[in-house]
Amino acid sequence: MASIIDQNWFRKPGTSNTVAIVLLVLRIVAGAAFVFHGWQKIQQPASWVPPGGPVEIPGVFQFLAAVAEFLGGIAWVLGIVTPAASLGIACTMMVALYFHLIVFGDAFVNLAGGSSFELPMVYLSIALVLLVLGPGKFSMDYLIFGERDKTI
Repeated sequence: MASIIDQNWFRKPGTSNTVAIVLLVLRIVAGAAFVFHGWQKIQQPASWVPPGGPVEIPGVFQFLAAVAEFLGGIAWVLGIVTPAASLGIACTMMVALYFHLIVFGDAFVNLAGGSSFELPMVYLSIALVLLVLGPGKFSMDYLIFGERDKTI
């Protein structure tokens, strides 16, 4: 009977098919969510935040968020330019987290169903995982660029 604490349990991330499959599932699910969120924004990329709302966001930042979410979601699903997509999504989620946490003072989870900072925090965490671990070997990045440097 194999012990749960053996050397195989502590392998470097991305070295097994199991890890690659988990990264693939994470990329597809989170990427698809961003495509849907970004689709609404990309329709009016510089003006999706209504004027006169609780915050004013310059059009250029709205544009960057729309592109990061929509194109970043597509990139995650395909596993292409994953570090760049993850960085763009992480920046967008840090801004969303700032607004929910600092500006609006939202709770982590709002049990009444209102606004919270749970979702930006979860998406930021996913972006950081993909930024650090990479997309895994079931990705376009792996096909084009090969295996990541194992020193990371």
